[in-house]
Amino acid sequence: MDLNRDLDPATVAALRSALNEHKALVFREVDLDDAGQQRFARSFGELTTAHPTVPAQDGTPHVLPVDSERGRANHWHTDVTFVVNPPQLSTLRSIVIPPYGGETLIANSAAAYRDLPAPLRAFADNLWAVHTNDYDYAVPAEALDEEAEQRRAVFTSISFESVHPVVRVHPLTGERGLFIGGFAQRIVGLSTGESRDVLRLLQSYVTRPENVLRWRWEPNQLVLFDNRITQHYAIDNYDDQPRRLNRVTVAGDVPVGVDGASSRSVKGDASHYTPLVTVTG
Repeated sequence: MDLNRDLDPATVAALRSALNEHKALVFREVDLDDAGQQRFARSFGELTTAHPTVPAQDGTPHVLPVDSERGRANHWHTDVTFVVNPPQLSTLRSIVIPPYGGETLIANSAAAYRDLPAPLRAFADNLWAVHTNDYDYAVPAEALDEEAEQRRAVFTSISFESVHPVVRVHPLTGERGLFIGGFAQRIVGLSTGESRDVLRLLQSYVTRPENVLRWRWEPNQLVLFDNRITQHYAIDNYDDQPRRLNRVTVAGDVPVGVDGASSRSVKGDASHYTPLVTVTG
């Protein structure tokens, strides 16, 4: 498959079908620049800008450099779930790869949901979680140096908060998946301590080794994953070596829970970041 060309509808449909089944696809030996990565991602829908608060790469408003020099987000998360309609798809392209380490873990949250014992599934089906960017998700504030404090200030420069179903129904497949991750801070109706315990329990099913792809990057690779039904984690195991991937994301729909109710925004206007779309096909 030549990703440097416009993809015809049949190819896009085939990729959609494969993504629905496998949740993540890897393309080896691709010869793409930023424009090519954006063209490929745009085959699946409108693009978001790089991020709601973090600056884009100069001259490329849809490209977010995932650069070790800008910090290391070594935590389990689904991209940008603190807005009401997070990206449906994410693409990552290898730019600078360390000589060792730096793998990306991608977890299948549909498999995690299926792993839950029946009583836990029934419990999770009725839960809603508050997702926010207004906290430091990597390390406690007292452990931050001046540079890290500046990055945190940028990340939280606009405060976002959205309420999503803990179990999200995929708009194309009807699969149920656990829609939580690092930006999910508390369960609606539960205390902070209760929320922490429930989220920790559910998250333990997402990160079971059986449900996780550990991708070891090589030069000139592109990974496409379904952001609606996966979580991912960038492993910080490469010491002081540089690591950089470029991310381009495709605008998504508003999540829907088992009862048919939709997510809602509590705080923050993300219209500068993402259009509101209906995903079909």
